[in-house]
Amino acid sequence: MKHPLLLSLLSSTLLASAMLAGNFVYANPVAVKSTAPASSQYFEAEDIFALEYANDVQISPDGSNIVYVRHSNDIMTDSTRTSLWLLNVKTGQQLPLFADTFNYGQPRWSADSQQLAFISDMSGSSQIHLHYLTENKTAQLSSLRQSPSNLTWAPNSQHLAFTMNVDAREADVKQRVKKVKKPVGAKWSEPAIVLDRARYQADGQGFLKPQFRQVFVLPASGGSPRQLTQGEFHYGSDLRFTPDSKALVFSANLDPDWEFQPRDSNLYRLDLASSELLALTSMAGDESAPVFSPDGKQLAFLWQSNALVPYSNSKLKVLTLNNNNISDIAADFDRSIDNPNWLTNASFVVQYDDRGQRKLATLTTKGKLTDLTASVGGVSQPQPYLSGQYSVSANGTIAYTYGTSQRPSDVAVLQKGKSTVLTALNEDLLAHKKLAQVHEIIYKSSFDGEEIQGWYMTPPNFDPAKKYPLLLEIHGGPHLAYGAQWSAEMQRYAKEGYVVFYDNHRGSSSYGERFALLLQNKYSSPEDYADHDSGVNAMLALGFIDENNLFIAGGSAGGIAAAYAIGLTNRYKAAAVVKPIINWLSKVLTGDSYLYQTFYQFPGVPWENVEHYWQRSPLSLVGNVKTPTILITGEQDRRTPISESEQFYQALQILRVDTALVRIPGSPHGISNKPSRMIEKVEYMLAWFEKYRTPSN
Repeated sequence: MKHPLLLSLLSSTLLASAMLAGNFVYANPVAVKSTAPASSQYFEAEDIFALEYANDVQISPDGSNIVYVRHSNDIMTDSTRTSLWLLNVKTGQQLPLFADTFNYGQPRWSADSQQLAFISDMSGSSQIHLHYLTENKTAQLSSLRQSPSNLTWAPNSQHLAFTMNVDAREADVKQRVKKVKKPVGAKWSEPAIVLDRARYQADGQGFLKPQFRQVFVLPASGGSPRQLTQGEFHYGSDLRFTPDSKALVFSANLDPDWEFQPRDSNLYRLDLASSELLALTSMAGDESAPVFSPDGKQLAFLWQSNALVPYSNSKLKVLTLNNNNISDIAADFDRSIDNPNWLTNASFVVQYDDRGQRKLATLTTKGKLTDLTASVGGVSQPQPYLSGQYSVSANGTIAYTYGTSQRPSDVAVLQKGKSTVLTALNEDLLAHKKLAQVHEIIYKSSFDGEEIQGWYMTPPNFDPAKKYPLLLEIHGGPHLAYGAQWSAEMQRYAKEGYVVFYDNHRGSSSYGERFALLLQNKYSSPEDYADHDSGVNAMLALGFIDENNLFIAGGSAGGIAAAYAIGLTNRYKAAAVVKPIINWLSKVLTGDSYLYQTFYQFPGVPWENVEHYWQRSPLSLVGNVKTPTILITGEQDRRTPISESEQFYQALQILRVDTALVRIPGSPHGISNKPSRMIEKVEYMLAWFEKYRTPSN
């Protein structure tokens, strides 16, 4: 929750003190503006600490109550705290269930809507808890050594299933090495880290411990958890009990070569009494998200192709259990279906992304799709990515995260075709502020005439008779999508006087497989830059953009695209290249995604496709770069390692191009995952642009 008194402590020296505290290490110091007081009528840097949003919205099976996870920032610990709040669907009354200094998540209702299981660190570590609503009592059910996840109720409300990492064998050579006994009191160096698995690292986790995700079951009345699966495989990120509560269904890849098969898994049925494991599917590709029909006779699931292409839609399929027949639902629907839930024995509620919007719809088993709402969103805070989720009760009432371009996510309920927003989490902060407004723009790419959808944000007090600097901001992925959604970062750019333009260029999701695959083997390339460049020209044609003050920025895949762009053109006054890949030949075998990218985003291994990897690398064009560039990357980034940014930084230094390298200590790929880091990222970019921005007419 917000802490108004604490916000007053954030003075204009916030950024300077944060830098002195060691949050950022940087080369070539950049002057950073001080922030405005918290009483400003505009969206200022310190307002990021006061933002809140709703997520993991769970409606009770009887449709009477909603529990949701409320995210709020703690200015004193520079962290995001999570609490649980209860909403009465009929009255809209909101009450805190658990809102204190601890964190709460994964709330899950029992079938009778009387008990709520959740995971919290209130005991000092993440454990499973159970809250009895009528009695207003809470019990801690577990004392686990590792953090549990994927919490799931049995239909009879007698058991809870969950997954947890379990230690496995150490590396073979580590077991063989001779051990030398350390004398009592001796201080030796840290022991060696030994790795011998193909999947050995993950961004945000570092080097992976020898552990595997196993499935457990725990009595809801308390007791000892029972481990149901064994072996060196990862089981069950999508647990589902059978209707009789006697077995679990989940997705897993149990092939000995599973590490080399990132898009393959089958559905399995695990009997709780005998531990017998039965394969329900054996299709090529990835089967996931199983859900039983109300009568228990059908099992719906999602399927995605394992073809060696960077994008494919997820499809909805139904397994008839008495004959093992698998049928396709809406096979020709050219969008990716997600989060299916049965509404009746012949229909579903589904979620899908379409042209920069996240939608909910009903879908019959005969393939008829009827949209319910296009206002799902608001969970992505830094940038306007499509985000959000929903849940549905037994009576068909739907609860979901409601987002707009002007607000982060609130809780909404959908009943009989009518949506009602039940919360207003940021009105105290944003209602009195002048915010940037979001506008859609459609244009044609100069490369091949492909239609591109984009948006631009106009600054507060916008006057179309004036000229404004333009910031082109490119999204990551690349197979993701922006939309007309809330973005704290872009609100900050706009408040400082920039018109912010962003587009869903070729390769973006929510436009179907053909559009997504226009970027196949062309990531990055002159083709996708033509989409951005054409958008900049379309913005210039509107008449209020200063053609002498154009700037470019992007993070992750957007950072790659921005770095590639300044090797193709000198039209931008300055660039911000955030967590990029600069040299694919070096990145693909150092980043954590090599088992996927090598074969799905490239024609094959780099030593057999050197020229192709080099053509896709911004480093191949670095000799053309004249644009002053700031680079920002986390020092613990394993998705786009900081060595990539260092290569570009050093190359630009050799070329005498003005450049600065901002290193974020301890940060993985998600450099905006702490409020102060989001602030510093934005303020460094603004400081860099201001260094080169000239007065507009």
